[in-house]
Amino acid sequence: MNKVFANADEAIYDIKDGDILMLGGFGLCGIPENCIAALVRKGVKGLTCIANNAGVDGFGLGLLLKTRQIKKMMSSYVGENAEFERQLLSGELEVDLIPQGTLATRIQMAGMGIPAFFTPAGFGTEIAEGKETREFDGKMYLMEKALHANFAIVKAWKGDTMGNLVFRKTMRNFSTSMAKAGDITIAEVEELVQPGELDPDSIHVAGVYVHRIFQGVAYEKRIERRTVRIE
Repeated sequence: MNKVFANADEAIYDIKDGDILMLGGFGLCGIPENCIAALVRKGVKGLTCIANNAGVDGFGLGLLLKTRQIKKMMSSYVGENAEFERQLLSGELEVDLIPQGTLATRIQMAGMGIPAFFTPAGFGTEIAEGKETREFDGKMYLMEKALHANFAIVKAWKGDTMGNLVFRKTMRNFSTSMAKAGDITIAEVEELVQPGELDPDSIHVAGVYVHRIFQGVAYEKRIERRTVRIE
């Protein structure tokens, strides 16, 4: 099975209106920039996007928000995007704000084939509305369901043509779990190599989880918030 695609536009060819997407990254680190740009060009709408954060204005998922292609966001942090805030307050965007640990675990459970789990996070808050609760050893817990997606889209540092992936540092946050939770996983990599060139002990996601892979181009690698000392 050939998993290698020429570029992002070819790799996302069958993403359609209304699909559920998981998009890797942590802050502005490890964002699948090429695939997001291709989604903007493709013009698909009504998307549900599952991501740790909602990008910033003009970058990352902020690009899809600007073009009104996202119907619903499921995230744990959204504080850096003014357009997100505007759409939320105006009622244009449906938002499911999820505690970060709960979001990570819901994605992990999908990859493991576990349909639901109990967590104390969010009990007694708006997050608990409509959810099953149960007491364990005198403490109350919420039942949270696993999160699945039609497509999981991640960016890795290196990958081989069989789909094995290596991430760097915080690129691993969320992306390694998301790669296992999508019906179809698309990986863009900074460097695409041949099988055998990656150290087996350094592989973070096995190729069995990855369906499509391509070498990306022109990565910006932005810093979310630069802090300097004033002398």
